[in-house]
Amino acid sequence: MPTLTLDLAQAALHGALQAARDHQFQPMAIAVVDTAGAVITCSREDGATALRLSIATGKACAAVGMGANTRLLAKKASEMPAFFGAIATTSGQPFIPHTGAMLVLDAAGNVLGAVGASGGTGDEDERVVTAGIETAGLTAR
Repeated sequence: MPTLTLDLAQAALHGALQAARDHQFQPMAIAVVDTAGAVITCSREDGATALRLSIATGKACAAVGMGANTRLLAKKASEMPAFFGAIATTSGQPFIPHTGAMLVLDAAGNVLGAVGASGGTGDEDERVVTAGIETAGLTAR
């Protein structure tokens, strides 16, 4: 079964942080999780507020747990708030369905995990994780 290796996860993390600096976004936190929602690697930049890493992890876990990027999940959550509230309450891992996390796919289309970011707007967060995933030679969805 394909896996998201530490090397690939770190490449995605560093690529995301570089994209944030290239665009001069606010300080970011980035979390990379595997298909079980376990953190492979994460980082919080100097100046990023204390909760940013928890938020980035919650976004990544939501994406991998529901099998969709968090832009789509945010839309669905606005349509079904009670359902998504129940998931957040009962999930065994953080669950934040807000724009800023993308699934990580290999060349064959297998989901390997997810990358989440927090620090900018949802659009900025999504932009940096997409850049990071692509830097690692993988596909963001």
